[in-house]
Amino acid sequence: MCRHRPPCPPADSPDREAARPVARFPEQGWSLLCNGVLLFEDTGELLPDGRIIAPHRPPAAEHVTAAA
Repeated sequence: MCRHRPPCPPADSPDREAARPVARFPEQGWSLLCNGVLLFEDTGELLPDGRIIAPHRPPAAEHVTAAA
């Protein structure tokens, strides 16, 4: 799918989210990356082979405790 240089990381790569967006639908909460990954606003992903990657947001600031 990726035709530009340098090529984007493939969908099965750990850095797949670094691929360029080819379509964005912020009102619907998702983007299509050039490697075929659907990236959702909640950080979940749908890979081209149908696998689902659960959302993986870092903890919200109000849930993080500081060490004394």
